[in-house]
Amino acid sequence: MRKITAAHLRLWRVPEPTAENVILAVSELVTNGIQHGHGAVGLKAIYSDGVLRVEVTDGNPSPAQLAKADDDDLSGRGLFLVAVLAHNWGVSDDGHTTWCAFHLSSGRP
Repeated sequence: MRKITAAHLRLWRVPEPTAENVILAVSELVTNGIQHGHGAVGLKAIYSDGVLRVEVTDGNPSPAQLAKADDDDLSGRGLFLVAVLAHNWGVSDDGHTTWCAFHLSSGRP
């Protein structure tokens, strides 16, 4: 998923620092989908009007939630990273899709 996302970001001419943040957010959301979801995990990236929206869908009807990880915990920081990296994020009403959005100042023409 990281390589596919990186290829699309290059095609859309997303600047490198932002592209790295998007790739990290995709990695975290897909990892959460694999670890906590049921069945297949889907990834969709939509770039329109200067906003890149990433959606990851899985079969888990329980919505993703920010968790408080202790200093010595080895996991539990994925959504926190997404919340810090993206301009906003959320979960669909049915709980199956977690999304994040990045506002881009430049990109595809």
